[in-house]
Amino acid sequence: MPNQAVHPAYLPATVTCACGNVVATASTRGSFAVEICSGCHPFYTGKQKLVDTAGRIDRFQKKYGRVKTEK
Repeated sequence: MPNQAVHPAYLPATVTCACGNVVATASTRGSFAVEICSGCHPFYTGKQKLVDTAGRIDRFQKKYGRVKTEK
């Protein structure tokens, strides 16, 4: 039996994202809001873009002698 004086209460809580996604969970903190979640994060949604700043990829390809091949 846990000692109530030592352990915090672990109660139901909701996490609300800025995109409107709501997740029901349990927390010692209570309900709270977040700016980004797995429902709207580009890595998880597949909408991630590769940004080639200043031709870094092209310089790498040129430096190591790699040639682009058309599929």
